[in-house]
Amino acid sequence: MLDRKFILENTQAIKVNCRNRHVTADVDGFAALETKRKSLQQELEHLQTEANTVSKSIGLAKSPEERETKKEEGRLLREKTAGIRIKLDAIEVEADQIQRSIPNMAHPDAPIGADDASNLRRSLGKTPIPTYDFKPLDHVVLGEKLDLIDFEAGARVAGAGFYFLKNEAVLLELALQRYAVEVLQKAGFTLTTTPDLARNDVLQGTGYIPRGPETQIYSIDGTDLSLVATAEIPLGGLLAGQTVDAERLPLRFCGISHCFRTEAGAAGRASRGLYRVHQFTKVEMFAFTLPEQSEAMHNEMLALECQIFDGLKIPYQVVDTATGDLGGPAYRKFDLEAWMPGRGESGEYGEVTSTSNCTDYQARRLNARYKIKGEKGTKFLHTLNGTAIAISRALVAIFELYQQKDGSILIPEALRSFAGKEVIASV
Repeated sequence: MLDRKFILENTQAIKVNCRNRHVTADVDGFAALETKRKSLQQELEHLQTEANTVSKSIGLAKSPEERETKKEEGRLLREKTAGIRIKLDAIEVEADQIQRSIPNMAHPDAPIGADDASNLRRSLGKTPIPTYDFKPLDHVVLGEKLDLIDFEAGARVAGAGFYFLKNEAVLLELALQRYAVEVLQKAGFTLTTTPDLARNDVLQGTGYIPRGPETQIYSIDGTDLSLVATAEIPLGGLLAGQTVDAERLPLRFCGISHCFRTEAGAAGRASRGLYRVHQFTKVEMFAFTLPEQSEAMHNEMLALECQIFDGLKIPYQVVDTATGDLGGPAYRKFDLEAWMPGRGESGEYGEVTSTSNCTDYQARRLNARYKIKGEKGTKFLHTLNGTAIAISRALVAIFELYQQKDGSILIPEALRSFAGKEVIASV
């Protein structure tokens, strides 16, 4: 979330930012509450000073009557103080709710627009879009023909949106994980497998809504735990409430996790099959940096995503996300959209990765700080996240792009040593 002082000093700019991001937040209401809070705080401090003076005077009273008068005066002051504290607590709750609803500021170069229609394509990957001398099938049909995916069994076990990967699809999932991990390990990332559950305060700290009508999160009844939608959540929680030495930064983490999403409201052919599911495996990048390091780290994460998909020889475009399509914590976000021949009538791009610079927005909620040697006090870290591989969508792209006229699927060369074979063919 944004700093309270920053909000008060930049009210107009924040209101413009909210309009650009199509977010409703009562910025003026927050400013009014802060003004009222400061007034009540001053009154409270005055009453506390007065109460201390009265308390000291009781022992100096010259008669029992004067002592009782002073005691009554102290009691009344305590009642007034308690009443103001109740008002301050109510204001704090209301102001905090508004503060948390205010999104991060957007990067000045982020395209302004209401939704993904305003996103800007920045560049293309190294691999051109292929042409076929046959009509490409989509991944659902290919998965059924080659016995790679079982949606019906998944639905019987867990409901629509769940699935079983089978045979070579399992080998490809493991190969994609190993491939991405190898790239990130060479880039200096600390490898982790993360918990599939996180406390709700960690979800809220990273900007996710654990409960409510708009949530995309599966929560565990009777607990303060929820299933994670991405390893960004537990990786962000690594330094919650912690302070690190500035000399250790940046800290780069790679997290392998299962991801669980309700995908409420998702429907249509564009969400068919593996493209939008309730559970999938993902290899995620996460970094904690100094403020002056975060933009360079954002570009580094984008370059790693491009390296991964160039290595798989998958055509993609890099998209600079418009303000109205940014999540609340993101200062700037880049997406990779891969070409999927079976998507739509004649193929189209589909999102496969995203990387966001969240500046200090998450760190302020998580109370994740750094300390500079020789300086007093601490400051908030910057946090960044980026998809290395979301397995389900990577499989969509591989199945559809690498399909052959005879119905087989070539395995990308970068994955063959991990998968142990070159082609997936029907028996």
